[in-house]
This record gives sequence, C-alpha cells and structure tokens, in this order.
Amino acid sequence: MNVEIVKAELKREEDRSFIGRTVFTVEQHTSPYEITFFSKRGSEWDYSLSFAGEPGSEEQFLEVDGLLENDDDFFNQLLDAALDTQEEPVE
Repeated sequence: MNVEIVKAELKREEDRSFIGRTVFTVEQHTSPYEITFFSKRGSEWDYSLSFAGEPGSEEQFLEVDGLLENDDDFFNQLLDAALDTQEEPVE
C-alpha cells in the first residue's frame, strides 16, 4: 500500500508531553487521513485516526485503522514523519 505524507508536526507541551499529527493519503483511497499522536513521555504513543477533510468511505477508513492496529511498520512510518519535525530529540 503506497502512502504519501502530506504534512506532519510534533510539539512538546508545557507539561512535557508530546502531541503530533500526520496528514497522509493512501493510494486508491478517495480521502486523505489525519492521525493524531499523544505521548506523556515520548515512548508509548496513543493515536486517533480521522479524515483530514471531508469524510470518505467508511470501508476504506476501517481498512486504514486495521493497518494501524496490525502493521507496526505502517504506524511507525506515520509516527516517524511527525517525530522528524521535532527540533528537540524525543527521549
């Protein structure tokens, strides 16, 4: 599955937690997606997936969500895109 990163960012909050997001497209899918990441310490990451714009196919959304749950490489590709924008290294 080909994925294109459209935009990514990661910020460190005042409480030292991290919040980031990556907007991406998936080949053959009609709508772009946005994944939001959150971590208190930068080691264990929670995420939330949504459409980046207008809602698209629920079937395609569930396919991407399933990939995030089961494919560490896919998840890490999106997380790494956000981490790469951080000026201060995440411990």
